[in-house]
Amino acid sequence: MAIPAIPKSSLYYPNKFGLITINAMEEVMGKNGLNAILNMAGMSHFIDHYPPDNLDRQFDFADYSSLHAALEEMYGPRGGRGLALRAGRAVFASALKNFGALAGVGDMAFKVLPLPVKIKIGLPAMAKIFTQVSDQHSVVEEFDNEYVYTIHKCPCCWGRHSDKAVCYTATGLLQEAFKWVSGGHEFRVNEEKCVAVGDPVCAFVIQKEPIN
Repeated sequence: MAIPAIPKSSLYYPNKFGLITINAMEEVMGKNGLNAILNMAGMSHFIDHYPPDNLDRQFDFADYSSLHAALEEMYGPRGGRGLALRAGRAVFASALKNFGALAGVGDMAFKVLPLPVKIKIGLPAMAKIFTQVSDQHSVVEEFDNEYVYTIHKCPCCWGRHSDKAVCYTATGLLQEAFKWVSGGHEFRVNEEKCVAVGDPVCAFVIQKEPIN
């Protein structure tokens, strides 16, 4: 059974981000589970033919969104949410942290900075990477007790409609990013706005105080 097709967006992630996400999903749910998701998403052409490992902008936001819609359809809202969170963490843990060097947050001088300073530098640096290499525009705002990470043109929910926020992969990615930047602390990340429910942007609130 396939999910309803999401019209192509003409907005793109680099192939590398598509590859990272598909590899992360395979890591989380196994080869057979991934193939079932690709079939359900109408993306069977990616089975055993993953996107190339380059920064060419060719992985359509509609395909990225379809992966997540299929995940929720196959495993149910609760199961799909858990798998998407794990996949988002795996996306960052397995690959995106390697982009840190590009943003100047990967060297030893960064690692010895106080936690608030590391977050103040690291979070905008990650947003800048997404803005520079993809059609996803990300912005970070700092408030007294929290950060707000806003995604304009979000690929996680492109073309989807829901009664609740659905960008769990982005939530998991931000959770893992904060864990890496902070040296192992967990932070509470909540998606408070989502285009899928009718908001103009997707916005994630991250509390400054770690959970542990």
